[in-house]
Amino acid sequence: MDRNDRLLDPPALLEVQRAAHRQAPFPPWETRRDRLQRLLRLLLDNETAIEEAIDADFGGRPRIETQIAELFPSVAEVRAALRGGRRWMKPRGAWVSKWFLPARAWIMPRPVGVVGIIVPWNYPLYLTIGPLAGALAAGNRTLVKLSEFTPAFAALFQRLVSEHFGTDELAVVTGGAEIAADFSALPFDHLVFTGSTEVGRKVMTAAGANLTPVTLELGGKSPAVVAPGYPLGRAARRIMTGKLLNAGQTCIAPDYALVPRADVDAFVAQARKEARAMYPAGLADRDYCSIIDARQYERLVGYLDDASAAGMRLVELFEGPARDDAAHRLAPVILVDPPHSLVAMRKEIFGPILPVLPYDEPADAVAFVNAMARPLALYWFDDDRRRAQWALENTHVGGACINETLVHVVQEELPFGGVGPSGMGHYHGKWGFDAMSKLTPVFRQARLNGMGLFTPPYRPLVHRMLALMKRL
Repeated sequence: MDRNDRLLDPPALLEVQRAAHRQAPFPPWETRRDRLQRLLRLLLDNETAIEEAIDADFGGRPRIETQIAELFPSVAEVRAALRGGRRWMKPRGAWVSKWFLPARAWIMPRPVGVVGIIVPWNYPLYLTIGPLAGALAAGNRTLVKLSEFTPAFAALFQRLVSEHFGTDELAVVTGGAEIAADFSALPFDHLVFTGSTEVGRKVMTAAGANLTPVTLELGGKSPAVVAPGYPLGRAARRIMTGKLLNAGQTCIAPDYALVPRADVDAFVAQARKEARAMYPAGLADRDYCSIIDARQYERLVGYLDDASAAGMRLVELFEGPARDDAAHRLAPVILVDPPHSLVAMRKEIFGPILPVLPYDEPADAVAFVNAMARPLALYWFDDDRRRAQWALENTHVGGACINETLVHVVQEELPFGGVGPSGMGHYHGKWGFDAMSKLTPVFRQARLNGMGLFTPPYRPLVHRMLALMKRL
């Protein structure tokens, strides 16, 4: 291995960053701010290049979608860290038990050390910057492993990072599944992984060998529920917007919709109307995204073939061609009332296929959601605030929107994360800072204190004082 190869070798990079952390274990705010400002400049000065690289990787992703779903929230995330970081890193006061006064206590956030971030292909920029902003604000060094399925973006971002950061601060690793597996087994001080539940289990197992704390942002089948009486056109518009962004290749996309039984046909008609209004040129529309590659395209076509073989009713939402095999472009399709035995009902869809299922009572819809693995998101459409609150209290999900989809993920003041099979841990804003800090508890004893009364040999006074303290 020559010197250049070694500089890109994950274990070597980790050691470089560990050594740098040992030399400066608690960077002042000025250093952290400088790193965040360089990251912001990297984003703002290279928007066009980033859009072009992601467009090339997808074989056709609208640049405006990259602006909306990646560049804008990435810039917002870094700006939020710049606004709040100095405040977040200050010691936080804590109460001392009255029996230990006049001692003092506080919590000191400190960097954990070196953070590893494993990034998926569907939003390669935002799912890098989201955790990275928190890691840098918290004073950590960071290694990023980008997906092999977005090679143009990976090469670009690796170069941009090398131009703006030293390898002892931030470095980018590329390569295939073998590199990713080795990366997750490195002894990081914290590891963030975004991807499928299946791979998340492997990452957690690998990290467990080093007792590395992990933040797992996984996926699952996030439901959209239309409550009785809610306007179907409004619900269809918001659900289809969330479903068709990035052609459904979004971990928090609505995976299926539950609709009052009497409204199913009307909802399907509204969904078709909304899809055609958003993409009037159908599959040829320049605002509609391609499926990332042939592998993912064939997986989705297999879901549709499985549904057709089962005799399901499939409703194509675009006019004109429904598929372009060469360009791996797939028009949106609704599966009407599919059985649970279908592959599309057992696995996360991650594409422009929307099962629509009927229910009779809201309690039935909630029971259906609860019978599935706990999802990353719940989208509840309802003008009845009490019923919406009831739904939140009776489901267990990673995050939720009322009368909307997706946008909870871009709120810097809200923690983003899953639960159970959809993930663990949170990040974004202060939540990301805390996740990648050690919140160190500190107790400072006062010069005058009563601890000497409670040391051996234990005299009768100790017993009387303990009896009194338990009553007060």
